[in-house]
Amino acid sequence: MSKPYRTSITTHVNGRPYVYGYDLVDLASDVSFARIIYLILKGEMPDKNSEKMLEAMLVVAIDHGLEPPSVVAARNIYSGGSPVQAAVAGGILAIGEYHGGAIEQAMEYFKKYQPIKGGVKKLIDDFAKSGTRIAGFGHRLYTTDPRTQKLLGLAKKLGFAGKFVKFAQDLEEALSKGAKKLPLNIDGIFAALLLEMGFKSKVGKGIFIIARTPGLVAHVAEEAQREAPFRRLSEKDVEYDGPRPRK
Repeated sequence: MSKPYRTSITTHVNGRPYVYGYDLVDLASDVSFARIIYLILKGEMPDKNSEKMLEAMLVVAIDHGLEPPSVVAARNIYSGGSPVQAAVAGGILAIGEYHGGAIEQAMEYFKKYQPIKGGVKKLIDDFAKSGTRIAGFGHRLYTTDPRTQKLLGLAKKLGFAGKFVKFAQDLEEALSKGAKKLPLNIDGIFAALLLEMGFKSKVGKGIFIIARTPGLVAHVAEEAQREAPFRRLSEKDVEYDGPRPRK
């Protein structure tokens, strides 16, 4: 009779924790955090170039200022009197389709359209017909995302500028021929690179969450140390456009 839960990821042998057959206690002395993240998400140890590529992705995505929804949410939740874990969890919940959450979607359509001859045009036509936004492109601040450019340079150096990266760049070029340039953003380059490394699309959002969580912890800690409780907008920050007072 099968047990109610099963996993191939982690177990204990003779009182020691093992991940995919590797003794975690032994690994602690000489394995980087990026290396063990790769292991636990993919089931195998990375080679040196894969480790360096993933490390760079985690570093470049660790924070992006106070303005993103996840940071505002985390700090406001803590300001309301919730504990650190609730504030960080709330920040993670604010990561969605338009903020770090589009990686999985981009991975899926890169896989679908890249093998097709004329795949870039077909993708654009299909999305235009459905009126769906193409995830992984466009940014509020950047016409060229410097984080993307850094990762592209490393991808070429480390051997990950393959078919999915090329497809993403070709799509960026095609999307930028209109009135507004839509740069390949961090979601899009993460999607292409994770596919190049052989990751399944279901880990896409998770990689971004792993990268961004230390930044959320830092912001919550700063909120606790520097700001008074109970953040609140003033009336001058809010425009009311509803009905006037009435009986």
